[in-house]
Amino acid sequence: MTESRRSVVATGSGRVRGVVEGPVVAFRGVPYAASPVGGLRFAPPRGHPGWSGVWDAARSGPAVPQAHSRLEGVMGPRGPDWDEDGCLNLNVWTPAAALAEGAVARPVLVWFHGGGWSSGSGGWDWYDGARLAALGDITVVTANYRIGPLGFLHLPAIGAGNLGPQDQGAVLRWVAENIAAFGGDPALITVGGQSAGAYSTMSLATDPATSGMIRRIIVQSGPLGLPPQEPADATTTTTAYLHLLGIDPADDPGRALRALPWQRLQDAYGQLDDGLDHKPGDIAPPMWSVLGGPGQPRAWQEAVAEGALDDTDVLIGSVSDEMTAFLEADARVQSFTHDEALTLLGALPGRLGTDAPLAYERYEAQHPDATPARLYTELAGDRVFGDGGLQVAAHRADRGLPAYVYRFTRRPEPDEHRLGATHCAELPFLFGTFDAFPDAPMLGTVNGHDHDLARSFAGALAAFVTTGSPNGDGLADWHPYGPGPDPYVMRFGPEPV
Repeated sequence: MTESRRSVVATGSGRVRGVVEGPVVAFRGVPYAASPVGGLRFAPPRGHPGWSGVWDAARSGPAVPQAHSRLEGVMGPRGPDWDEDGCLNLNVWTPAAALAEGAVARPVLVWFHGGGWSSGSGGWDWYDGARLAALGDITVVTANYRIGPLGFLHLPAIGAGNLGPQDQGAVLRWVAENIAAFGGDPALITVGGQSAGAYSTMSLATDPATSGMIRRIIVQSGPLGLPPQEPADATTTTTAYLHLLGIDPADDPGRALRALPWQRLQDAYGQLDDGLDHKPGDIAPPMWSVLGGPGQPRAWQEAVAEGALDDTDVLIGSVSDEMTAFLEADARVQSFTHDEALTLLGALPGRLGTDAPLAYERYEAQHPDATPARLYTELAGDRVFGDGGLQVAAHRADRGLPAYVYRFTRRPEPDEHRLGATHCAELPFLFGTFDAFPDAPMLGTVNGHDHDLARSFAGALAAFVTTGSPNGDGLADWHPYGPGPDPYVMRFGPEPV
């Protein structure tokens, strides 16, 4: 139960007052950068000017303006809590004992939310870090970063370029400079995230501008099969977006963009997305990280091959049915014939190409009763969310470096939507936030076995944050991914059907 006692901590911008919640102290909605409004919209993040007195950090701050998530039917809906003013905020949960004078500094997990670069908030109760901080005796940080057009519009002439990744870099710098005051150890920072947040984790860990602050990474269901946007493609998208807004690119577009209400910017982004020719399995939004821009100087494959992660501890994983969240309700996919599935698999950019027939034949042999729709869903999910992580792990194994790989397989009961262990399914188990997902189809009914699974999954990841290994007292043995034909992958949940 939340106690009325509060704790005050000094940051570089001013003092903040948190709330004691059992064994942890929570500091919510703490600004890490100035509000990106007025002349700061579409500008790189700037330091917060600070405040006098004590900032009340009892409640989460506003989310970044956004549309509703396309995964609401799987995860459950969110009420609009967004506002451009004050949206660059973060949240800290730290063991109360870590704030005592002379206490040993705790390892830190900085975790970034997913949402397809277009939705989400680190302040939502889905990602409440109190239970994870208490379970692992670690300091947990979640944060907002600009998403959608506010975070990924590519218009370098006005300062707009990979602003979301730049915000994430600002979060890391804030943590490095301030987390000691919260009882965290700035020399033991793990960066983690799920989906788009996992993609961001790889970018931060392979970017020389931020990699030096990162000791370890946790990559959950990262869409690593999606390459960064090419600058020319991003420019074409920007031109189409400005056209929807009625803005002439040659007539001071920065002034015009900064004068519009954010609701108009978001509406045009929705129109832009609706106008895209999305093929089933192509989950790319209209705008995301641009190759060569701030925070994304090169593709992760190139960086890993050149040793960018050699001094970083790595834990990486996926769920067993990633793509059902996107495709199980797609009538086009569910009516696929064998030939249609093969044709579209080969057309997915950066995924399968000429390997599609062989991969399909192999999956068909392993699952002889599966429909073309199911086979397509499995293959597309592996190529988007699974294979990139295995490539990282295999590269490290070949170099004699450990990487820990997991597969989360717990399915909801009942599973009326045939989701299996779908994209995002592991999140309630990491944060222990089952109550924050009422009636979510991906979760179903929660029982005692699920609470045990949550303790083992979250406990292993917290142990990794602390030591660089997901092994520890009361945890199952988890071996590093190995070279050769039989590498080790840790399963959390039953064998997938």
